[in-house]
Amino acid sequence: MNEGRSKKSPGKMGDKLKNETTAAQAMASKFRSGKKDNSLSLEERKALKKLRKQGRKAARKEAVTREAVRRGAGQVSDSATDMSSEYEDYHSAEESAGAAASAASAVETKLKTELYSKKQYEHVHTRQVKEEDVAKKTGSNPRSREAQKKIIKREMQEAAYKKSAKEAANEVGNISRRFVDQAEDIAGKVAEFIKEHPKEIAIGVAVVLLIIFIAGTFSSCGSVAGGMSNIGVTTSYTAEDADILAAEADYRELEEELQDTIDNIEDDYPDYDEYQYELDNIGHNPYQLAAFLTVLFEDYTEAEVQETLQEIFERQYELTIEEIVEERTDEDGEAYDYYILKTTLVNNTMDTVVREWGLDDDTLGRYEILLETYGNRKYLFEDDIYAIVDPEDEYEVPPEALTDTRFANMLREAERYLGYPYVWGGSNPSTSFDCSGYVCWVINHCGNGWNVGRTTANGLRARCTRVSVSDARPGDLIFFQGTYDTPGASHVGIYVGNGMMIHCGNPIKYSSINTAYWRSHFMCYGRING
Repeated sequence: MNEGRSKKSPGKMGDKLKNETTAAQAMASKFRSGKKDNSLSLEERKALKKLRKQGRKAARKEAVTREAVRRGAGQVSDSATDMSSEYEDYHSAEESAGAAASAASAVETKLKTELYSKKQYEHVHTRQVKEEDVAKKTGSNPRSREAQKKIIKREMQEAAYKKSAKEAANEVGNISRRFVDQAEDIAGKVAEFIKEHPKEIAIGVAVVLLIIFIAGTFSSCGSVAGGMSNIGVTTSYTAEDADILAAEADYRELEEELQDTIDNIEDDYPDYDEYQYELDNIGHNPYQLAAFLTVLFEDYTEAEVQETLQEIFERQYELTIEEIVEERTDEDGEAYDYYILKTTLVNNTMDTVVREWGLDDDTLGRYEILLETYGNRKYLFEDDIYAIVDPEDEYEVPPEALTDTRFANMLREAERYLGYPYVWGGSNPSTSFDCSGYVCWVINHCGNGWNVGRTTANGLRARCTRVSVSDARPGDLIFFQGTYDTPGASHVGIYVGNGMMIHCGNPIKYSSINTAYWRSHFMCYGRING
């Protein structure tokens, strides 16, 4: 297998493969002639081998030992028992540290034997042995002695601290005892004086109590007056009536312009084949607007709030006009385009705008208080039936009226929402309702198969057949006009018989249609088509 390969000269290779004896001889040959033999005796080699073995074991412990010494030196025992235990740990560390030092010295000695003469090695080795003997006899070395000094120093510091604390406590106790003694002495003298001058003491006490009572009375009056003043400001509108009414009129003018835009859709966009409308009611609660402007501006004027009124309006109403083109066929089967203009109005409600404005909790809380108190100026808008919260009228529909299945279905759905508040533009249970939103929801979800979509009171009137007062029956719709400024029907309810209706006032409730208010606004009855 090895034939054909060139053989290397054994000269240089042999120099690299030396045993301990030939290695020592080779090392000696490198020094100048005339020097003593530097090779080690058998006994010396055994001693060195032993030291190396001990050094390897000790080196593995050295890192742990150093960390233990470092940590221990930075801690102070909380008790004599803990200190004793810690001292024993350090004493054990001393022995490990001594062994580590011996191992390090052994390695150092090995290096020196390779570089220096035997005489130098013997000197170093002898010194190392002596140091180890001293360490064994004294149980100490320079490193362990340093750690021990630190422990003793901290023991002394702890003892000094405890002594100082004890002396301080004794001093406080002495002061306390002196104070108690003096207080007892003063109390004895006061008691003796009271016994000798009872009348003078009684008069003095009465005068002091009278002064305290008078001062407390004035202070309480001031606090009550201040508190009442703060409560009045918190629960009241701060602007003048004229500015509140003017701002309300400006906002209603924006709503009237919106209504005019919708009313003129077919004139402004002529020649469409069909016009479709999905419209929420236009309107708002004037107390909500006044409360909102109050928390935003406090004592505002009409001129100051114009930009804000416009921003509120744009957030409350969303008007979209969409052209839809459908492909249809005529009687001859020819295709043609059918053009539809769809107008959609979404009323997000004033209250929703307020709550999504970004008010902090305190400001929103004050807004809600102003709603509950009507800003302490309920007279400003008390003719608005949607703004004032009235108690529910209790009423039970006669059983004979419920024999009409369609009416019974309507009533069952309608009564589910009794007590829900009036919300402009509301059209479902999650937002609550306005008048037309409520009636549309009942019609669409009562199970009679009707679907009128979402439309206004006037839009519902267009989906009904008009009936006379004498022919009206439970389940017909009842329409009113002029409840707010809008053309046609402005309010709608569901007639339940006996001069009563269920409708979304504020809140949803039963109401008599024979009150002076409803008689003055009555328009007509209508029966749902289909």
